[in-house]
Amino acid sequence: MEFISTDAATMSPVGLFLQADIVVKVVMLGLLLASLWTWTIILSFSFRASSVRKAIDAFEREYREADDIDEFHRRISGRDQPIARVFSAGVTEWRRSTSGKAIDREGTRERLATAMGATVAQEIDRLADRLNFLATVGAVAPFVGLFGTVWGIMRSFTGIAAAKSSSLAVVAPGIAEALFATAIGLFAAIPAVIAYNRYSHAVNRVEARLNRFADGFHATLSRRLEMEA
Repeated sequence: MEFISTDAATMSPVGLFLQADIVVKVVMLGLLLASLWTWTIILSFSFRASSVRKAIDAFEREYREADDIDEFHRRISGRDQPIARVFSAGVTEWRRSTSGKAIDREGTRERLATAMGATVAQEIDRLADRLNFLATVGAVAPFVGLFGTVWGIMRSFTGIAAAKSSSLAVVAPGIAEALFATAIGLFAAIPAVIAYNRYSHAVNRVEARLNRFADGFHATLSRRLEMEA
C-alpha cells in the first residue's frame, strides 16, 4: 500500500480528500452534501420565518382596524399567509354553522375551535417541514464522520503492517484523512443543531401567535353568536 508524502499540498483539505480511501471519500462527499443542504434550509427558513412574522404583524393591524368581518374576509381572501388561512377557516366554519334556521351554539363554538386549531396545526407542520432534516444531520453526521475516521485509522494500521514501519511519514496521511472525516462531520452537525434549536423556538413562537389570534377570533365569533336570534 503506497502513501503520499506529508507535504503541504498533501495535508491540505483537497489533498486529504484526493488521497483518501474510496469509503472515506464517500463519507466525506455525503457529509458535504448534507452540509450544503443544511445551509440551504437554514437560509430559506430564515427568510420564511421573517416573512411569516411580518405577515402576522401586518394582518393583526388590519384585523384590529376592520369594522366588518365579512368585508375584511373578502378583502384578504386568497392571501398566501398562515394567519389569513386561520382566519378564513374560522369564517368558513362560522358561515356553515349559522346558515340554518336553528343554531347550535355550543356545537358551533366547538366546530370553530376545531377548524381553526386544525388549520394552525397544518400551517405549523408546513412551516417546520424541513427542520427534521436539521435534527437528523445534527444527530447522525458526527457518527458518520466517526465511521470515516475509524475506517481511515484501520487503513493506516494496514499501511503500517505492510510497510513494517511506524514512522510519521507512513502513519500521518491516513490519520490526517481519518480525522478530516470527523471534522467534516462536525462541520455539518454543529450548524444543524444550532439552527434546529433556534428555528424550533421560532416555530413555537409562530404557533403561539396563531393560537392567540385563533382564540381571540373565537371569542369575537362567540359574542356574535350570542347576538344571533
